[in-house]
Amino acid sequence: MLLHFNEMWKPVLVMIIVNLAMAFVNVFMKKVINEGMDHLTILTYRQAISAIFLAPIAFFYERESKMNGHIICLLFLSALVGVTLSQYLFLVGLEYTSATLSCAFLNTVPVFTFIIALPLGMEKVSMKSNSARAKVLGTLVCISGTLLLILYKGMPLINPQSHHIEDKATATPSASNLKKWIIGSMFLTAACLFWSSWFLIQDRVGKKYPYQYSSTAILSLFASIQCAILHLIIQRNNAKWILKGKLQIMAIVYSGLVGSGLCYVAMSWCVKQRGPVFTAAFTPLIQMFVTVLDLCILQEQIYLGSFVGSILVISGMYILLWGKSKERKQNALKDTEENQKDEEWHNSTANPTTNKLETSE
Repeated sequence: MLLHFNEMWKPVLVMIIVNLAMAFVNVFMKKVINEGMDHLTILTYRQAISAIFLAPIAFFYERESKMNGHIICLLFLSALVGVTLSQYLFLVGLEYTSATLSCAFLNTVPVFTFIIALPLGMEKVSMKSNSARAKVLGTLVCISGTLLLILYKGMPLINPQSHHIEDKATATPSASNLKKWIIGSMFLTAACLFWSSWFLIQDRVGKKYPYQYSSTAILSLFASIQCAILHLIIQRNNAKWILKGKLQIMAIVYSGLVGSGLCYVAMSWCVKQRGPVFTAAFTPLIQMFVTVLDLCILQEQIYLGSFVGSILVISGMYILLWGKSKERKQNALKDTEENQKDEEWHNSTANPTTNKLETSE
């Protein structure tokens, strides 16, 4: 009973804690980016701290792990797609928008994961079943919500009068704000597409190399090197590498140890235990946590477009997950019936003498 409870609820509890930790990471990142800290500097230090933190743990607990060239190539690709590109684009989008909106886009990750998995043969859709129709409907609703998030900002929901007074005082043209909103939303969409691809790559990595600490440490090392090279190509200003103030140091250390270290280990473990779509399904929790932190710490506005778009995205995502859950139950029932038939056939062929005696009687 206790074993069944652990198998069922342990991944759920782990993903709730992971998303709470990631919410704090997003708020910290928004704060230091507002102070002018460079995106690639953040990622380089963050991944380097993660690699340094996880390397000794991997050495003591997973020293028996063996690698080959194929696994190294997979981990390099995983670092490029899941960290370097996705997190860089996410931070750029975060700069142009808000922490709450950026987390609203993270809710599209399960649907994007499902869409990318279709042509790869990792997901199948047969329109004859209700589960398949639910998955398609959920995908369409989620995409509609994403388009709304990108194209419609709307009025502020919290104290709109003070917002209008602030706009008049600063004389900021709304067209310019809307342009930044759309550009930031496009960066966030691209980041989520790469993030979704990472779940599928990580699913393959987990099957070929089931060592969470080692794989995450190597992934972080590759990502740190990739970000440093990208930084040298794009930003040649050495002053960007210098951290200023306690907040920047604390944000980098926390995001490295927790955000890129422990959280990636936990997510890799959950992908191995329950699959990529299950792991991605908990992303709406980040938005809920960040919305509270956003209002309390950053004191940013929540807009109508973000609110309505988020509801559509979350609704579509859970329609998709309901379809997947129903499909899993149908497949499990089908497998059970096939196993019973195979067992009956095996018993009948294994005891031909008994069968003859029964028929003669």
